[in-house]
Amino acid sequence: MSPRNIERDQQMREIRKDHILDAALQAMAKRGIDSVSIKDIAREAQLSIGNVYNYFNSKDEILGEVLSRGQIEYGKMITSYSMLDIDPRDKLTEICTIWLNTSINWAFTIMLESIRTNETVNPEIREAATRRFTENLKPIAEIMQQGQTANVIIDGNTMQLALYFVSLIQGLTLQMAPGYEIPIRIEPENIIRLFLSTSEH
Repeated sequence: MSPRNIERDQQMREIRKDHILDAALQAMAKRGIDSVSIKDIAREAQLSIGNVYNYFNSKDEILGEVLSRGQIEYGKMITSYSMLDIDPRDKLTEICTIWLNTSINWAFTIMLESIRTNETVNPEIREAATRRFTENLKPIAEIMQQGQTANVIIDGNTMQLALYFVSLIQGLTLQMAPGYEIPIRIEPENIIRLFLSTSEH
């Protein structure tokens, strides 16, 4: 097989793996971590069970990859924003907007919190999820620090502020689950206003 064909086959494999992971996220959010099976994931992906096993060895492996993929991609995004030379308020607004406009995030939030609180989940997966969650607070805390330095963000421990910010937007995401949407418009600017210093109100 030529190098070009090998590369194309690898790309197709990654595309198929991503498809299965997307389907797994949906299935886990709908059915719960404990209840979902490889059969459910295969059905959601519109693939045979055997086809899923061509890419993953177990539900735990799928679970771990769904989590790490989502948390790592999110971490890269917020880190890139933390390094931009723009107003910290704009950084927070952009991050908030992207998070709320990403349609799959309601499912990811449900899965993440289910894994972190479910004692039946592999402890290594739970610990890795919590560790990545905590690491991903640091770029947000850095943006909060930038805002405090510019006197536009309220005083306080920046890691605490980061936790409040992330918990708020994740909680709002849960109100956007398909079929259960709360009919109230969410304005990112109003969310950011909660973190502005008194002089900015």
